[in-house]
Amino acid sequence: MNDELRVSIIAKSKDLPYMTCSSFFHSTELFRIVEKTPGQQPYMVIVRRGNTVIAHMLATLRRRGSLVPPYLFSQGRVYGEGEYTEGEDKDALFELMLKAITRKLRRKMCLYIEFSDLSQKMFGYRILRSQGYFPIQWMEIHNSLHSLSPKERINEKTLQRIERAQEAGVVSEEVQTDEEINSFYRLLSRFFSLKVRRYLPPKKMFELLHTTGNARLFVTKHKNKVIGGSCCIYSKNNVYLWYMASKRKSHPTLYPSAVTIWGAITDAYEQEKWHIYFMDVGLPFKKNRYRDFILSFGGKEVGTYRWFRFSLPWLNRLIGWFYRE
Repeated sequence: MNDELRVSIIAKSKDLPYMTCSSFFHSTELFRIVEKTPGQQPYMVIVRRGNTVIAHMLATLRRRGSLVPPYLFSQGRVYGEGEYTEGEDKDALFELMLKAITRKLRRKMCLYIEFSDLSQKMFGYRILRSQGYFPIQWMEIHNSLHSLSPKERINEKTLQRIERAQEAGVVSEEVQTDEEINSFYRLLSRFFSLKVRRYLPPKKMFELLHTTGNARLFVTKHKNKVIGGSCCIYSKNNVYLWYMASKRKSHPTLYPSAVTIWGAITDAYEQEKWHIYFMDVGLPFKKNRYRDFILSFGGKEVGTYRWFRFSLPWLNRLIGWFYRE
């Protein structure tokens, strides 16, 4: 089978071949958005049989740096395992693409590579292990948007807080102007400024996402001042809450976090999507205030893995040992 296949990595959008993209996270559209975003480089791994693309996977190389605390490095990031033609050997194709992108990013002096949001917890377990990746237990929360409405699922206390905030004039709505994008990004920047692990893309990426039909930016406002916001991705009839921030400490009685989350959920429900996924609830600690807050909207916890591979062998072994199962 492998003798019939050709694996290549595309770094320029002008070189992309025709391919069917159902997942926005592995689409040519997101490739072009990443390509136009400063500090990011997209790589599309492609497997062809003859002239036909039978599998592809989008990875992003990100340059990261900050003065407080001081650091500078590059990170490889992949959401999901890619896309595959129906009937093909998914595991075999994933192994080919994983080997290719790991080799490529290692040559680019990438400090570490991170895979998340795989379709199944155990997908590619043996393959990822064989390429030096190690898993860390992670938590996600999935909210169903079918069979019951969001109001029938939400915790009563949380709903009451949202209704009080709305009565006080707090609203959540889709971004309409460049100034709202600027306000939204300033809010995200302050929220992520001291979070070493979390990565915030340049504002250019959000401006480009705002122009696509597969993403929506929302702002939560009170008296025309932005006190919350979120970025949602729409893919395969589902919604993924990618980034979210709010001024919950400076406006505690207005519950901006709750109104922001509720705005994303109700919009997804009105568009008749199947689920909304909260992609980064964090490590599965027994006590997690943020996780409990998200669960109050009626979702369910889903245990999964995030996979990491550091380019420094000793560091990879050390962190892999620390998070061993």
